[in-house]
Amino acid sequence: QVQVVESGGGSVQAGGSLRLTCRVSGFTFCSLDMSWYRQAPGKEREFVSFIDSVGIANYSDSVKGRFTLSQDNTKRTVFLQMDNLKPEDTAMYYCKTGLCGSGPEPLHNHWGQGTQVTITS
Repeated sequence: QVQVVESGGGSVQAGGSLRLTCRVSGFTFCSLDMSWYRQAPGKEREFVSFIDSVGIANYSDSVKGRFTLSQDNTKRTVFLQMDNLKPEDTAMYYCKTGLCGSGPEPLHNHWGQGTQVTITS
């Protein structure tokens, strides 16, 4: 079955950096596009960044210029480099796959369990 595993979260001071990693495995088919979302306590989950199959990324206005999303398609892994972090970046960060499936299951998006990012001032 499809597995989505995020890693790299932690606690850093404002102005610091973190690099999140998301790896997908266990699929029969999986499109190459992937996304990151985040959810702060008491708030709705929000879009952070998306990368398409040829490596073109886009970002929410709140992280543009500070976050960089890249991919290693051979390893089915994406990397979210987060620089100049702010306290408002504190959230659980989730990775979402493109359309993926294992065996006979219909293709659909899969979510990871999330990795916590905490930024202290």
